[in-house]
Amino acid sequence: MYQEAFASLFEVNMGIHNGERILVFSDTLRPDETPAPADRDRRERLLRVAEDAAQFADTAYGNTDFLSYPATAASGAEPPEALWRTAFGDAIVESLIAEGLLPRLMAKETTMHDLERSRELVLARSQDVADVVVALANNSTSHTRFRLLVNAAGGRFASLPHFDPEMFFTSMRVDWHALAQRTSRLAEAVSAATEILVESPNGTRMRIGKAGRQAKGDDGLLTAAGSFGNLPAGEVYLAPLEGTSEGVMVLEYGPTRKLSSPLELIVRNGMVVEIRGEEPHREWLEGRFVESEKNRNIAELGIGTNDRATRPDNILEAEKILGTIHIALGDNSGFGGTVQTPFHEDYVFYGPTLTAVTADGSRTELLRDGTLLI
Repeated sequence: MYQEAFASLFEVNMGIHNGERILVFSDTLRPDETPAPADRDRRERLLRVAEDAAQFADTAYGNTDFLSYPATAASGAEPPEALWRTAFGDAIVESLIAEGLLPRLMAKETTMHDLERSRELVLARSQDVADVVVALANNSTSHTRFRLLVNAAGGRFASLPHFDPEMFFTSMRVDWHALAQRTSRLAEAVSAATEILVESPNGTRMRIGKAGRQAKGDDGLLTAAGSFGNLPAGEVYLAPLEGTSEGVMVLEYGPTRKLSSPLELIVRNGMVVEIRGEEPHREWLEGRFVESEKNRNIAELGIGTNDRATRPDNILEAEKILGTIHIALGDNSGFGGTVQTPFHEDYVFYGPTLTAVTADGSRTELLRDGTLLI
């Protein structure tokens, strides 16, 4: 039943060419995880579909590897060494180990010099690196050094964290070229601003500074060397300038469920300084903040542009819904920011009004009550 969907994934989204090396990977439940029955079922189906996608690719195009591994502790954490070896080859990994770089990369403790040296070692054997990577792992590898270095070598990387296979028949059936045009227009308008103002009916009020930061579009057409994006795609995103975000974020949904009651996150100087509310997700978030102060960082502002996306209970699709916005905490080092931490968590807001403020103080509404205006 997925054959047509797999063909579209590899041929339309990834633009597969003859002779390219493909890597598909997924993750498995760790023994200490206790997901709700519905989420356990989704994750088990995700693993099966990942295996099926790899088998399809190997039959149709050849030269395909598949790997699964126990899920990382959180989205944004680096994947295990076994995946690095499968993607980059043993020679590159051994060179990273010999210079003491791999442990620092995996702990997200690299300096700019470390990262540049890692790029040099990868580029020296770029022919060893997978050409097409499809990440069907539940926990996201989007905001990792692993992904960044695959792209540096020219590999094309599709990230599908929290994916539900049913999305192949809904948000993955969008008109990709119309989506790309819509996304490009919005990215241009956001990039022209120095500040973005956010309001939503649930009480969210945020001022997000972006002077010097450019917005990027995720349109699902990952056909150019070094391309990266989520699938299903459909968003404009940027890393806010660190220390500039202020206001209140009212969370109603977690990554895979509606919260039993809202949580208020108070933001000052670009960091969450307080959480108000008694929903159990508060304890989970506070645990992440104890692990690292960097996890409090306002890492991303995103705007959904996919008119076939509808699901509010799955963050991967929810953040792509046309007319929504999402704000993320934690790492932003992979898309223009300066904060490195093995954590990145998105939260979606519905019916927002989004106003772009330019350097001369003029204001343009980009969204009004969840309706795109440009």
